[in-house]
Amino acid sequence: MARFGGGVACDGWGGLMTEVIDRLAAAVNAHDLDAVAGLIHQDYRSEQPAHPGRAFAGRAQMLANWEAMLAGIPDFCAEICRSVQDGDTTWTEWRWSGTRSDGQAFDMRGVTLFQISDDQIVAGRLYLEEADRDVVGIEQAVESVSGRRPRPAQQ
Repeated sequence: MARFGGGVACDGWGGLMTEVIDRLAAAVNAHDLDAVAGLIHQDYRSEQPAHPGRAFAGRAQMLANWEAMLAGIPDFCAEICRSVQDGDTTWTEWRWSGTRSDGQAFDMRGVTLFQISDDQIVAGRLYLEEADRDVVGIEQAVESVSGRRPRPAQQ
């Protein structure tokens, strides 16, 4: 894995990475909540479109969330797979991993869209999910979502 500042590239292809997101990865990997706080706007807004009830506002709540994450996953590691800036928004593909304090493996993957202004993250849209522990084929996954198993593909 290639290393970029405090972040780690998942597959050696780092793409374009903004300095703010690189510093965020370094701060959470160092478990440095003061450094995280310096990157988050006081009025930060967070939403998780797939989980609307998880929306919140404010730096204080974000720090409380990270404090719990880092306490519950003492070896937490944030890896940046790819990151690209589009105007004031940075799209980042992440892999978060570690071991929970109860001994269970932690593996979360997904994408964040962070709006950045004046070197601070002012808003975030998070599309992160725990990675499946059980290997499930595409046919079973489609059936689980649609109620129907796909027909065998003709080669």
